[in-house]
Amino acid sequence: MNPTRRRFLEASALAFTAPLLGQVPGDRPRQDAQVRVLNPRNRVPVSIIIDDSTCLVNLNKFAIPQFAVANPGKYDHYPWKSWPDEIPDSFVRKFADWADENGVKGKYSIVPYPACVGRLDREIPGWSQRELQESIKLVRERMMPNWDIHPEMVTHTRVIDTKTGHPYNEISPRYMENWKWCGGRSVDEIADYMSYALTILKNIGLPCEGLTTPGGFGGDARPQLAQATFESCRSVFQAEIPHYFRDLYASGEQSVAPIVQNVSGLDSDDPRCVVHVLGCTGDWTGGWDCVTPKGADAFITEDGQRGRMVEVIKRSEPAIIVCHWTGIYWNGLEIGFEIFREVVKRLHANFNHLHWMKLSEIARYWAAKELTRIEWNGQGRTVSLKAPFACDEFTLELPFSEGAPQFRDQPPQKVDSCLQLKPGTWCREADKTFVCLKLPKGNSTLTVT
Repeated sequence: MNPTRRRFLEASALAFTAPLLGQVPGDRPRQDAQVRVLNPRNRVPVSIIIDDSTCLVNLNKFAIPQFAVANPGKYDHYPWKSWPDEIPDSFVRKFADWADENGVKGKYSIVPYPACVGRLDREIPGWSQRELQESIKLVRERMMPNWDIHPEMVTHTRVIDTKTGHPYNEISPRYMENWKWCGGRSVDEIADYMSYALTILKNIGLPCEGLTTPGGFGGDARPQLAQATFESCRSVFQAEIPHYFRDLYASGEQSVAPIVQNVSGLDSDDPRCVVHVLGCTGDWTGGWDCVTPKGADAFITEDGQRGRMVEVIKRSEPAIIVCHWTGIYWNGLEIGFEIFREVVKRLHANFNHLHWMKLSEIARYWAAKELTRIEWNGQGRTVSLKAPFACDEFTLELPFSEGAPQFRDQPPQKVDSCLQLKPGTWCREADKTFVCLKLPKGNSTLTVT
């Protein structure tokens, strides 16, 4: 990954505001201020974004020499020839076992044509077809249940001519995915490129609801990037709520809540939006280029009192770690993986209200949270909801301390505290009532009896 994207934001977290990021909010419904939409189950979403992953290929061993041609002198210090060609499936399996045991979820990139070595839906020179198919099967069976799959564009290095399937002849920042290609391009051009990447993953049975941008991809075409994400994910996979990851804020008070963009058609049969999911940390596990990591304390200290994850969790915003598969593996030393295990251990030891979620789940929740029309009738003690998107853990805070909520045909079950909330339950704490619903798309009513 080129440092001009996420490492710049890490160094200057307050440099961009929503307008400068090119966000186009679109429509918003009326929401009565007396009814609050909380986090899912009134917990703090946490997640892990893994970039630069793919099947078998140790991406950045093959990427760095291409970066060096496009940007002479900048990458000469990397000993890339000594790095292994492969991140083996045994490590993928080991990581998946650990994630399953600890309930960890997130996003896992699959670069479709990694560093131009080979296309995953055709062949990867240096590996047999059997090895490739087994690697794809492993991702499908072990990663996909708890991890969203994203293409990180096509190659993560050189731009592909989608008409020929070959890289453009020019090797310069203008024709590298990580740098300048998006500048001045239309929504249709960017969507065509994204669709090319998504189609390769469709061909190998890896469905996607979102995309990850490599390096600076889309930084100079943010409105086009958002709309192109929507159009490509809708076209190739019919994704209801497309989402993408492009930016992070690793310090400061800038909100890291997802940004729901390009909203339209809320009262139609075809509501539309795209969600920009933000990371909240730098890559402090070893980087894309196997640098010396900052370590677990940068995320959370052992006593749970300091660290970026602590800051964001205390703000009740989604706390989403950003890292790179190459740094997790760290050329076989697994330095990043060891840091991850310690970070998750500390998170679980110090907080009891975390909720591990995939990016698609976070995106869906934020779309429902911001786009559901909410009308409160105090005299009738009813909450009328009109949801453009269904949401399984829709959680409300209601302004009363007496009576019991009724929702649809099955009344929610009372539980003792917010920590026990799950879909179809409610509780009362102090003078507030909390309800967690399996919210259907369309109109519904919550009544207090």
